[in-house]
Amino acid sequence: MATTTVTQNLMRGGGFLISACRPEDVFTPADLTGDQRLIGQTAEEFVAKEVLPLTAELEQHKEGLMPRLLKKAGELGLLAGGIPEEYGGAGLDKVSSTVLSEKLAAYASFAVTHGAHAGIGTVPIVYFGTEEQKKKYLPRIATGEIISCYCLSEPQAGSDALAARTRAVLSPDGKNWILNGQKMWITNGGFADVFVVFAKVDGEKFSCFLVERGTPGFSAGAEEKKMGIKGSSTTALFFENTPVPKENLLHEIGRGHIVAFNTLNTGRFSLGAYCLGGAKKVLEAASKYSKERVAFGKQIAKFGLIDAKLAEMAIRIYAVESMIYRSAGQIDFAMANLPEGMTKTEQGMKMLEEYAIESSISKVYGSEVVDYCVDEAVQIFGGYGYHEDYPVARAYRDSRVNRIFEGTNEINRMLIIQMLMKRAMSGGLPLIPAAMKLAEEVLAGPSMEEGPTGPLAQEERLVANGKKIFLLAAGAAVQKFREQLAEQQEIVASLANVVMEIYAMESCLRRAQKAANGKAGDTASIMADAARAFIADAADRIEREARTALAATVEGDNLRTQIAVLRRFAKRDAVDTIALRRRVAAAVLAGDRYPFEGR
Repeated sequence: MATTTVTQNLMRGGGFLISACRPEDVFTPADLTGDQRLIGQTAEEFVAKEVLPLTAELEQHKEGLMPRLLKKAGELGLLAGGIPEEYGGAGLDKVSSTVLSEKLAAYASFAVTHGAHAGIGTVPIVYFGTEEQKKKYLPRIATGEIISCYCLSEPQAGSDALAARTRAVLSPDGKNWILNGQKMWITNGGFADVFVVFAKVDGEKFSCFLVERGTPGFSAGAEEKKMGIKGSSTTALFFENTPVPKENLLHEIGRGHIVAFNTLNTGRFSLGAYCLGGAKKVLEAASKYSKERVAFGKQIAKFGLIDAKLAEMAIRIYAVESMIYRSAGQIDFAMANLPEGMTKTEQGMKMLEEYAIESSISKVYGSEVVDYCVDEAVQIFGGYGYHEDYPVARAYRDSRVNRIFEGTNEINRMLIIQMLMKRAMSGGLPLIPAAMKLAEEVLAGPSMEEGPTGPLAQEERLVANGKKIFLLAAGAAVQKFREQLAEQQEIVASLANVVMEIYAMESCLRRAQKAANGKAGDTASIMADAARAFIADAADRIEREARTALAATVEGDNLRTQIAVLRRFAKRDAVDTIALRRRVAAAVLAGDRYPFEGR
């Protein structure tokens, strides 16, 4: 019974907080099939041969160039991953889609364009379209014959999407919806053919519509002058008494928020994969340059502080990669074990909702890691990193937007805790029984039972205790603020940071253990070094965030008691992270690349 309960918990979004998985339960890049690797290779070669040589023209918005590249990608099947086979798509599993997104990320503007079309511009039709809508649009979207985009944001409604002012009213003859309003920051807006547009029916009922270019009263504004991702198209859209056929209502009147937010869930997950791919390319460039640049008579790669930067970039990338592929594998496993009788569309919808927490983690952690990597790459390049003739300048500009779109990182931090609390209160995720069990453990005092053993024993204990620290801090916050916890945004953000670090720590650890069990030799040893360094620092971050949350929640003797419990769970031996990072840096420099690629 206990094993069954653990398995059930692990198949739930957020279940990692209350159940421990085994190394063999975690999907890693080493588990990719030959076909999945081929998908990645095809995507990577396409960007290298067809896209990167044209970056100068793309950055200047050479007319028709980006749409032509999308159509070329469509000819290779690179746009069809999320579309079911019966509508001309490839119907890829989550792992394969993740590989595809990661490998398209060498040029951020193309990755953004691809995601807006094949990701959030396609998902609404796949999961919410009528049979007629699917047959009409999906086969052509799959080939790139028509290009799609997602239109949610407005000048006064970004993160607060439900505050949209775009209106839709039914025409007197009942044949068309008449749209009036404006959309803002729409990727692919300058050349898309079909637009997934959100508007309020009669100014009240948030709904979704499919609008085609060329519809009277519809127009796109000029290209926005952006700081980064300059090669992508970003425009405003305008609707002035725009007639949209009644049959182009997507899903149901007043249910547009279901379309919008579930689409963003899949977009957030994919964004994390795009960020992962971008971070790897930046690390590669920084490593190569560190050998080319000579200062004080030797390569800067031979200086400890440069090595530390390269190592930390690789370690954080390792954490993101471990989390994202673990999540993708878990989603595929859960899909394969859903009750019989559900259609593939229904299965996909359930997974979008179930793993919304992991999707937000992917987005937040991925976007912040790629930002860290590009910043350190500029530092390694020095003055040349600030020059547009060198690749890291563009990477620096391009990365910044990732923390803003698909829901800002602040919003996603709030969502992580909001979703966890909602599931806990409904009984869908047994956080409350876990917190009660923790309270009993605290009252009982330190256990005399033997802890984990082996080369990663301390890391095993830190992961387990990290989960207890979350329950401690979250329990105190819920007990004090109850339904008003969401208003305590700083506390919620600290709790969300703890959740993300726990998922990252455990994913790193299980992957390293799985590699060791597979006898991967030197790679497994370096992977263990990366895991130990990451977990040592993440444990510090968890303790700090929990302390911050507790100090803002309780006071007096109660606070002193809680901090004492926190210290007990956070207790650990010192780790020589300098030595660990030196070994990881050596592995990076040996190949001028991320050292755990595909492993």
